[in-house]
Amino acid sequence: MITSKRVAVIVSSVVALAAVLFAAYVWLALTWSYSEGERAGYIQKFSKKGWVCKTWEGELLLTSMPGAIPEKFEFSVRDDAIAAQLSASAGKRVVLSYTQHMGLPGSCFGDTEYFVEKVSLMQ
Repeated sequence: MITSKRVAVIVSSVVALAAVLFAAYVWLALTWSYSEGERAGYIQKFSKKGWVCKTWEGELLLTSMPGAIPEKFEFSVRDDAIAAQLSASAGKRVVLSYTQHMGLPGSCFGDTEYFVEKVSLMQ
């Protein structure tokens, strides 16, 4: 016979296991990158936004050839020091080193999959 106390223990164990598995998934998605690379262009937009979770979001205007239609590269930043570098380089040509983290739940970690880890000014 199953008692209400035993049901409560089983339910709380299942909830705790689900929470641990979710936390492990988020940790893995944040630490293991799907891809990494560099993009060069001009910082077109950079701001901190969000209702509850404030994240740094930006757009890099990629210019491949004169006369070509420019492409936008949207990115997120988790480090405040990198955010300060990007704010200071608005309108300048920069090279962004990034990692791609796919499958992050929600927008509290960033609105995009691409997280900038290094900024270099181009001369």
